[in-house]
Amino acid sequence: MLAVDLRSPYTSRRVIAPLLPSFISMSDTFFPRWRRVDTSKPGTVVQPDECLSPSQNIAMGAQHVVAMFGSTILAPLLMGFDPNVAILMSGIGTLIFFFFVRGRVPSYLGSSFAFIGGVIAVTGYAGAGPNANIGVALGAIIACGLVYTLIGLLVWLVNARTGGDAQWINRWMPPVVTGAVVAVIGLNLAPIAARGAMGSSTFDAMMALMTVLCVGGVAVYTRGTVQRLLILVGLLVACVIYALFTNVLGMGKPIDFSGVASAPWVGLPSFSTPVFELHAMSVIVPVAIILVAENLGHIKAVSAMTGRNLDAYLGRAFVGDGVATMVSGSLGGTGVTTYAENIGVMTVTRIYSTLVFVVAALFAIALGFSPKFGALIQTIPGPVLGGMSVVVFGLIAVAGARIWVVNQVDFSDNRNLIVAAVTLVLGAGNFTIQFGDFKLDGIGTATFGAIILHGLLRSRRDW
Repeated sequence: MLAVDLRSPYTSRRVIAPLLPSFISMSDTFFPRWRRVDTSKPGTVVQPDECLSPSQNIAMGAQHVVAMFGSTILAPLLMGFDPNVAILMSGIGTLIFFFFVRGRVPSYLGSSFAFIGGVIAVTGYAGAGPNANIGVALGAIIACGLVYTLIGLLVWLVNARTGGDAQWINRWMPPVVTGAVVAVIGLNLAPIAARGAMGSSTFDAMMALMTVLCVGGVAVYTRGTVQRLLILVGLLVACVIYALFTNVLGMGKPIDFSGVASAPWVGLPSFSTPVFELHAMSVIVPVAIILVAENLGHIKAVSAMTGRNLDAYLGRAFVGDGVATMVSGSLGGTGVTTYAENIGVMTVTRIYSTLVFVVAALFAIALGFSPKFGALIQTIPGPVLGGMSVVVFGLIAVAGARIWVVNQVDFSDNRNLIVAAVTLVLGAGNFTIQFGDFKLDGIGTATFGAIILHGLLRSRRDW
C-alpha cells in the first residue's frame, strides 16, 4: 500500500488535490472573492468576480428581472402553465445555476420556448386557461432535465481531462446543426401560432395583427431600454389598445379585472404534480439538445464580452441548467434555459457581476409568491397572446437562420445544404417515428436527424 504523509504541504497539494472532485480547489475558494468596483468612471467594465454597491446591485438586479419578464411569463401562458410558478422557478433555477458554476458565469435562467411545441403536442392544449394535462408535460420536462444533466456530467468529465477544451462539442453540433434545430422549433410551432392569432372571430384576428404591429413598432421606432424590452412593452401597448376597443368601445370580449382585485398580495402559487408517460418523454426529451446549444452559445457570448475563457465551466453550466429544469418541472414550472435578453442587458451596461443575478433571482422569487401578480397576468386577452405567438415563434425560426449567418455557414458545401434542408422539412412537417409506445415527433426527429446526418456526411479528415 502507498504510504502518504498527509501532514506534508507538498502531499496535500500534489497528491490529495488530484483525487478530489473537480469542483473542489485547494488553491481557490468555492465562490469568488468579489471586490468592489468604482463605476463612476465612464466605460468601467465590471467582471463576474467584481461587485457594485448594495444600491447599484439592487437596481441592476431589478433591471435584469424586467429584461427576462416578458418572455418568462409568455412561455407558460402559451403552454397553459401557472406564470407565478414559472417566475418563482426562474429565480430558484438561477440560484441553482449560480451554485453549480460557483458564481463565475453571469446568467439568468428563464422559461424556455424550446419546450412549447412538445408540451402542446403531448397535452393537446388548446390555448385557453390552465392546461388540464400539465402533469404529463411536467414528467417529460423532468426527464429532459435528467438527460440534460447527464450530458453536462459527461462534458464536465471530458473537460476535466482535456483542460477545459470544449471543441469536441462543436464538432458534434456545429452551427449548421444548431441553427437548423433552433429554426425547426419556430417552424414546427407556426401552425399553432396561426390558429391562435385567427381566434374565433374577425375581431380577434384583427387584434392579433394589431399586437404584431405593436411589437414591430417598439422594435423599430424605439431605442435603448424600451427597444430591448420589445416583447414586454409591445404586450403592454397591445393590452391597452385591446381594452380601449372592448372595455370602452364595447367591441369583443372585455378584460375582466375582478380576479386581480380579489387576489391576495401574498400566497402560494398553484403547484402541480408530474406524471411520467413514455410517449410524452420521447417527444420532449430531445429538447435537451436545444438547451445544450443555447447554453453553449451563452457561454461563448459571455466569454467574448468579458475577455475570459469560460469553456471550463460548460459542464457545470449544463448540469446547473439541467438540475434547475428538473426542480422546476417537479413543482409545476416550465423547463428553463439561459436568457439572451439578459445578455443584452450585460452588453449595454458592461456589468457582468454574478452577484447582480442573485439579486434578480430574489426579486423573481418574491414575485412568484404574489397571487395578485399572477391574476394580473391571467387578464392578458387571448387575441393578444395569439399575436405574440406569431412574433415569438417567428423570431425563434429567424434566430436559427441568424446562427448560420453569424457563423458564416457555407451552403455551397453540399453537406451543409443537405443537413439544413432535411432538418427543416422534418421539423416543419412534423415527421413522426413510432416504435410501440415510443414516439418521436417533429422536433425530436429533426434534432437527432440533424446530428446523425451531419455525422454520417462528414469525412474522416473533418473530425
